[in-house]
Amino acid sequence: MFTRRTLLAAAGAVAATGLAGPHVARAAAPFQQPPLPYGEDALAPTVSARTVGLHYGKHHKAYFDKLNKLVEGKPYADMELEEVIRRAKADNATPVFNNAGQAWNHNFYWQQFKGGPAAPPAALVEAATRDFGGIDPLKAKMVETADGVFGTGWVWLVADNEKLQVLGLQDAGNPIAEGKAPLLGIDVWEHAYYLDWENRRTAHVKALLDERVNWAFVGERLAG
Repeated sequence: MFTRRTLLAAAGAVAATGLAGPHVARAAAPFQQPPLPYGEDALAPTVSARTVGLHYGKHHKAYFDKLNKLVEGKPYADMELEEVIRRAKADNATPVFNNAGQAWNHNFYWQQFKGGPAAPPAALVEAATRDFGGIDPLKAKMVETADGVFGTGWVWLVADNEKLQVLGLQDAGNPIAEGKAPLLGIDVWEHAYYLDWENRRTAHVKALLDERVNWAFVGERLAG
């Protein structure tokens, strides 16, 4: 799981992945953007270095900056990031939810491309075959769902009671807030693709799924 304190461990594998690990001392700001786990040109040509630089360095960073301002002096500042997402939704604290959700979503987003592309492990293939008819039909369902997200949002592959589902969620939509386990998430906000793909959102999503996703990472999330 992504946690605030593990994200602070910037040196070492835990900091690079943003995944769960031992807690460490808190920095001045309660929530810290983790390092990009590869160079800005690592996803090219599917995602250009320019897009990665803007997406990570401007958009992703801004969610952390805004979140830290919003939670200053409030109980949210002492929570883990996932807990903030759940609590803010329950509290109907929309600005906090949106920025916490987008901070977490992007932490996850960058990690799923690290070491990719990589083939899906057998357990993931089995689950995809059971629930969608195979990996290719699963990808097709994600592309179709991306096309159906009106405006801004995300397409998620999730596990729910051991069954795989594809969700299209608006804006900062997050599976954690829906009580589901995220396995793969594709950002369909225009800032994620427009410089490279213009208005061809579904082509961008298909290219990410075919060319950049580390399906071994997805399988690890399913097994975890």
